[in-house]
Amino acid sequence: MFLAPARLAWLDALRGPAALAVTLHHAGWTFIPAVWAEVDRHIDMGTWGVFVFFLVSGYIIPASLERKGDLRAFWTGRAFRLLPLLLLACALMLGLALAGVLPVPDGLGDRPAALVVLGNVTMLQELLNLPAVVNVTWTLSYEMAFYLMCVALFAVGQERRSAGIAVALAVPAVPLGLLLPRPVIGGRADLLAAALGLAVVAAVAVTVLARDRLRTAGAVAGGLLGLALVVLGSRGGTWQGVIILATMFAGTAVYRAEQGTISWRAAITAVLVVLGCGLPAKDDPAWVSAIVLAFCTFWLAYRLRTRTFPAWLARLGVISFSVYLLHPILLYVLPGLPSYLLVLIPLSMLTYHLVEAPAQRLGKRLAGPAGPGPHRAQP
Repeated sequence: MFLAPARLAWLDALRGPAALAVTLHHAGWTFIPAVWAEVDRHIDMGTWGVFVFFLVSGYIIPASLERKGDLRAFWTGRAFRLLPLLLLACALMLGLALAGVLPVPDGLGDRPAALVVLGNVTMLQELLNLPAVVNVTWTLSYEMAFYLMCVALFAVGQERRSAGIAVALAVPAVPLGLLLPRPVIGGRADLLAAALGLAVVAAVAVTVLARDRLRTAGAVAGGLLGLALVVLGSRGGTWQGVIILATMFAGTAVYRAEQGTISWRAAITAVLVVLGCGLPAKDDPAWVSAIVLAFCTFWLAYRLRTRTFPAWLARLGVISFSVYLLHPILLYVLPGLPSYLLVLIPLSMLTYHLVEAPAQRLGKRLAGPAGPGPHRAQP
């Protein structure tokens, strides 16, 4: 099993419990709903888990992009990191649904098949108001929007403005959320969804294949599209959607402060502003406690980052993507909570070794070393 370097082990130690929290949230409502209703009344463990993921992504994704210094390598790495397991999970879900083992995902037959494929393969289905084949992949839509924005900022040399961007997103999220409580991209806007999805594909393709100013133009277009999709297409409302983006940039601000490129005062201010604007985004005490706990958990793990974490916790973080994507399928095919918990981890280890790890190695080989040419537009 491929563990993160020791200096990043704290991130794996966060990913594992975050993934388990999401799985337990769904398993609780499936197997022990009366008990879980009492838990959920106090804290939404699913929301806690996904916000920990968002903060971790905010911290590590820009670092990964800047370490590579190559937009083509970044997108290649992301594609081979996420798509193989995502496609497998979608195929399993659809196959079992056709066999009558699982229910057909909500709304799947209501939209053109090609459009549903486009939305799920680009991971933008949540922001295009398209049905998800695997319901938990809504978080990947926000991750994708974040990638697009990070690439755009890197392409124009503005990647260090993370704290200011977090604040610039969080503060307008409040009035925007009041003005746009529901997504503007409607559930029957097939042509609009197709146009936006294809525009993102085109922007990424230009970023990967073109050079110099055309590459920068593609990256900027992608970043603007990512932001627009979150503002106009967030199914939970603009307020919550933009706060998710702001949360990821708050995670980036912590990374910037650690690297010394911004002050800790700026980073902490950004985190507090995001929290202050995000807590009232949903009228639910369980949302508030989950968000506060997610930020506190991330900060505690960051403060302990130089300590040695248990090996099992780091290994759980390594397989967390498999845990996250496969658990909705197991909810339907296993009879109870004990068997669900006993099968989930071994199955996730298997898919990590057979699918994720080989795909990641292949992605690294295809990306190759950074080329000799410039990776930003030249003045």
